[in-house]
Amino acid sequence: MKKNSKKILPYKWAAIVTLWTFLLAVFFSLFSQYVVTNLHSVVVSFLILLIIIFTGIVFDIIGIAATAADEAPFHAKAAKKVTGAKEAIYFVRNAGIVSNFSNDVIGDICGIISGSVGALIVFHLSRLYPGFNIALLSILLTAGIAALTVGGKALGKSMAISRSTEIILLVSKTLYRLKNLFRLKASRNSRR
Repeated sequence: MKKNSKKILPYKWAAIVTLWTFLLAVFFSLFSQYVVTNLHSVVVSFLILLIIIFTGIVFDIIGIAATAADEAPFHAKAAKKVTGAKEAIYFVRNAGIVSNFSNDVIGDICGIISGSVGALIVFHLSRLYPGFNIALLSILLTAGIAALTVGGKALGKSMAISRSTEIILLVSKTLYRLKNLFRLKASRNSRR
């Protein structure tokens, strides 16, 4: 197995991931709070909450799949010039970083933001229905968020372990296409 020549030192990675977590948490918190606060629609707020929970589950699946995947099938796919196979090898070789980013950075941010969006929804509902028991609503919504998150991640973990190769290849193909799309747009803009 070839060693990764661009190994990131643990302290450097910790500093990078700490900064990125802070910046992403600020961005996603501001964005979700702005959208939920300005929508004045409880239904759309619940949809945003579900999207945030689903995003956390998807990234948890990606992180688990990266740690569970074996590198060998991706070498065979890379030899056959399968789109995304080289990126998949990178993911598997850097499974610790991929898992940390997916599970801890994105997953934890989604968990925290889903709680704050839940609190905003309770606030909206308390204004719409002043006589409603806010404490009960808060408890039920918090329990619902926790149940959906944990249940979704439990289901996702078994899938991530049993289908890690397919999941990592799908993620790698998606990132490969996005990378090429943005390169294409950047090259078109530079020609103007």
